[in-house]
Amino acid sequence: METDGPYYEEMTPGLVFPSPPAVTLDSGIAAAYQSIAGEAFPLILDQQLCSDVTGSPSRLASPGLLLHLSIGASTVATKNVIANLFYRNVRILRQVFLGETIETVTKVVSMSDSAPRKGREPRGKVLLNITTTADGQPVLDYQRCPLIRLRNETLPGFNDDLGQNPDLEIETYIDDSILDWNLQHLDSPEIEIGVTVKDPLRDIVTQPSSLVRLTHNLAAVHRDAEVSPYSKPLVYGGHTVALAQASLSRMFQGVASIVGWHTCDHVGPVFEDDLLSFEHKPMEEIATQNGRLVAVQVKAFAHRKDTEPIEVLDWIPVLFMR
Repeated sequence: METDGPYYEEMTPGLVFPSPPAVTLDSGIAAAYQSIAGEAFPLILDQQLCSDVTGSPSRLASPGLLLHLSIGASTVATKNVIANLFYRNVRILRQVFLGETIETVTKVVSMSDSAPRKGREPRGKVLLNITTTADGQPVLDYQRCPLIRLRNETLPGFNDDLGQNPDLEIETYIDDSILDWNLQHLDSPEIEIGVTVKDPLRDIVTQPSSLVRLTHNLAAVHRDAEVSPYSKPLVYGGHTVALAQASLSRMFQGVASIVGWHTCDHVGPVFEDDLLSFEHKPMEEIATQNGRLVAVQVKAFAHRKDTEPIEVLDWIPVLFMR
């Protein structure tokens, strides 16, 4: 496989990509990510509090940072991505702490040619399964679906079923390791199911290249305007998620962590210096033996000059809280 690939027609279902170098999560990486995202989950900021809650001598790694490093590692398959369409059934199998080393494997599950359209370069959809380990233990499992360029003009003829979003079964996001946490040290925010809460603080998209480099994201579309379908580089979709997670941390104070994403759909492009607003609607809540899980639908909107706000993100994370 050539170093500028892979292109769509160079992939086949079942293909497993070589893993990029493993990454040790340290305080430097955490601080760099915090400077970009600015989230306020207490266990990723306060080592003593984290120890009191989890029993670990190390701070919790941001679940956002964990995901974005894993996604960045998976871009060995998506250097020639046009856009990422969705993430599905993201499971954090156990929480990860600073000092652990993560490694990621990416596999092609299925493929589907996109319908040809006059004046548009041919492309295809590739469903990837991504698994990440920390110190050798599985910690992440999920799928994502990028839209990939062809090297040549001829579509190879794939028409696989890429599947559907599964029903939300919130109880399946419980992992045994968090059931030992002592959440009495955390606030217990009020949650009203079905009631949308709007964050009064909008946020500007800055340092997109810094997040791309920090997470070793190889997708050219996020670095090079000449290969972007737009007049400027497309911001990595996870950057929007990072800012949405920061908004979530402000609106629901005292959240212990995020245990997964039910779905994550990038419904519109985002660019550097876009101004984003966020709204959060709790969808479902269940009790655990020491706290509760809450699924929240998070939407982000881009505010640009002389246009109405444009929806750019529809994301459903599952929160663990007191």
